[in-house]
Amino acid sequence: MAGHRRQPSIELLEFIGVVRENGTEQPSLPPVHTPLSYDYVLVAKTFDDLEKETFKKQLAFIEELKRKNFKVTKIIDDDIVFYGIQAPKEIFEKYRYLLKVSDACNWSGDQNIVPLCTRIRIVHFILNHTPLDTGEDLRDLMRRRVFEAKFCLHEKKKQRELKEIWARWTACLQGQPITAVRSYFGEKVALYYLWLGWYTYLLIPAAAIGLIVFLYGLSFFNNSPLIKEVCEANTVMCPLCDGKCKVWQLSDTCTYTKVSLLFDNNGTVFFAMFMAVWATLFLEFWKRHRASYVCEWKVSDWCEEEEELILEILNNANCEPKEYKHSYLRSTLVLICVTIMILVIIGLTHALVVFRVMAAVLLAEGSWKFLSDHSNTGAMMLGAVLHYLIITVMTRINRIVAMKLCAIEETRSFAATEKSFTVKMFTFQFFTYFSSLFYVAFFLGRINGHPGGYVRIAGKWRLEECHPSGCLTDLFVQMAIIMVLKQTISNVFEFTGPWFGRWLKRRTTQKLTRKCAHCYLRDDSETKYAAELCENCKLRDWLSNYRLNYVDSFSLFNEFLEMVIQFSFTTIFVAAFPLAPLLALINNIIEIRLDAIKMVTLERRLVPKKTNDIGVWTDVLEAIGVLAVIANGLVIGVSSDFIPRLVYHYRYGPCANGTATNIDCMAGYIKNTLSIVQVNDQNIRNEFLAEQMVTNSGLNVTSCSYKDYRSNEDYSLTQQFWLILAVRFGFVILFEHVVVICKFIAAWFVPSAPMQVKNDRLFDKLNRLKEELRSFDV
Repeated sequence: MAGHRRQPSIELLEFIGVVRENGTEQPSLPPVHTPLSYDYVLVAKTFDDLEKETFKKQLAFIEELKRKNFKVTKIIDDDIVFYGIQAPKEIFEKYRYLLKVSDACNWSGDQNIVPLCTRIRIVHFILNHTPLDTGEDLRDLMRRRVFEAKFCLHEKKKQRELKEIWARWTACLQGQPITAVRSYFGEKVALYYLWLGWYTYLLIPAAAIGLIVFLYGLSFFNNSPLIKEVCEANTVMCPLCDGKCKVWQLSDTCTYTKVSLLFDNNGTVFFAMFMAVWATLFLEFWKRHRASYVCEWKVSDWCEEEEELILEILNNANCEPKEYKHSYLRSTLVLICVTIMILVIIGLTHALVVFRVMAAVLLAEGSWKFLSDHSNTGAMMLGAVLHYLIITVMTRINRIVAMKLCAIEETRSFAATEKSFTVKMFTFQFFTYFSSLFYVAFFLGRINGHPGGYVRIAGKWRLEECHPSGCLTDLFVQMAIIMVLKQTISNVFEFTGPWFGRWLKRRTTQKLTRKCAHCYLRDDSETKYAAELCENCKLRDWLSNYRLNYVDSFSLFNEFLEMVIQFSFTTIFVAAFPLAPLLALINNIIEIRLDAIKMVTLERRLVPKKTNDIGVWTDVLEAIGVLAVIANGLVIGVSSDFIPRLVYHYRYGPCANGTATNIDCMAGYIKNTLSIVQVNDQNIRNEFLAEQMVTNSGLNVTSCSYKDYRSNEDYSLTQQFWLILAVRFGFVILFEHVVVICKFIAAWFVPSAPMQVKNDRLFDKLNRLKEELRSFDV
């Protein structure tokens, strides 16, 4: 078939503008940039055996489209056949009329022109809801490989304009042409970029204050008495594990203490409160920002359900709506499956804890002295890397499970399926990302026991302990590794993969490109060949679109999920990582252009979707905002050493009685947080071997210290421990109430829409009602 020269179809001759002049056919030379517009393209494999069932279904589907007066242009390229789909004009006229009489929708723009993005959306719906006699629709035919692909074509002129003003790296610091994006990709994509741009813009003050908090910690880096106390201490600390672990000097962790105090200082409290309020202000100002655009686009009153009914009528005038259904049995089954999935993810977190414990032992018993001396830190970093790998694998599994659960629910429409999938997928991903972080933040070092009574896994491996300067650094390292790895590696693969694929595909289309340059010939004897060359021009465009990267209805969901997970990192545990907003800001500046370049040049065109909001993601963001208040309050009150330092300053330190002078109020704090154990105790002798109680210099010791508030005689919890615990919970309650009140005040103070937008909508409705009344009087 490749060597056979096909006869040009009548449609193709009309396309190139063949006219009769003096009894001969001449090409009328239409402008190259005004080709016949196609709403959609289907791609299938050709078959030599015409009796094949797959080929019959392919022809049957095309016939069904023709019965609906769709115009289908067929072009064959070797073993691939392309079907260019054009909808009849009356479909769009009916669409305009139904929008006009609709309660919740209104038509915007030129009344005599239907934008191509609207045409594509209508044709996409009709194609997906055109069944064969067997009951199979296009989705079923795609799964059975009757058709290889379906896509809408990029418009070269608009594509080039978007690339020039938006989809290029040199435009990183420029604004986004949201209206142009909306006219090309539809409201749904435009609102994603509008939200992402607004989120990035408001990250600027958060990143600036986070940087100030970091610099505040850095300014006290060398003057803090806590650092001086650790770095100059002669305190011998108890072994951190069994076996070859030996006692160690507190001064060995001088660097670790300095890093801890960079993120665990008084400025952290202020920053956590600021970020909790920032999350609320971000959402409230986003609602105002969105309202301005949806009012301008005339979609404020748009209703998804009514839009779907209109499209169903266009597809079949005798259609019956799919009724709402609810099954308690199915809902219960889905709830049980979701719970089981969450328990599995939490189980992986437990496995990660076991891995860290075992890695710490193996590193401590290894032959490399550096790793042996820093076994806990090495285990923590290995755990973070393993956590990232688990995230990568579980992302695929979570997607499959979420889709299966949506299938069980049997939702009424695709919009309902998308909403259900979003909630489930985000829930699974949230637990995948944050289960390990919650363990590090709230359980690490608090359930490991004490000398003579250590908690062990399988009665063998001891749980990890916190560093004497606190556990917040462990949380910071976990977040930094996951956030940096996720953003860096994801962006690299997200761009280089499609770019490399496009580079390979370009080489296969160069021959067609050269042919297309000679599309229109004036020589009478070559008119027939000219038609075939123009067929090659069309084929060149369709092939170039076909060879772009695949997109589907959930492609935009992937981008949203990535950014919302980042928003979670930026707000929930920001008390442990004040530089998170700065990293997010840098990433988002790159992400906007990366996504734009992908959508415009590396991927097939997304089917334009109409909407007036970002949907269920708004509810997800609000839930994250509430969780951020709770989590940051717990991180400061429970995880950090802010409260113990506060209690020491005013109750147990040298300034407690108010008479001390010329002395730092935090002097002696580190020693106050340590308890001492005597090795000659029988219980302790069973815990520590004799060879473990030897320092690196060869000195035998009979006692060692560990971080806890316990009596040196019977190892019971001291009064200071219970006082600190009470203050911790008191602070958490106070923090959360204060921040929640601030959030409510901020939400009340900021109107959900600008007054100008509300007034414009008011006058617009009034004018439409007056126009209808005048029509009634006539």
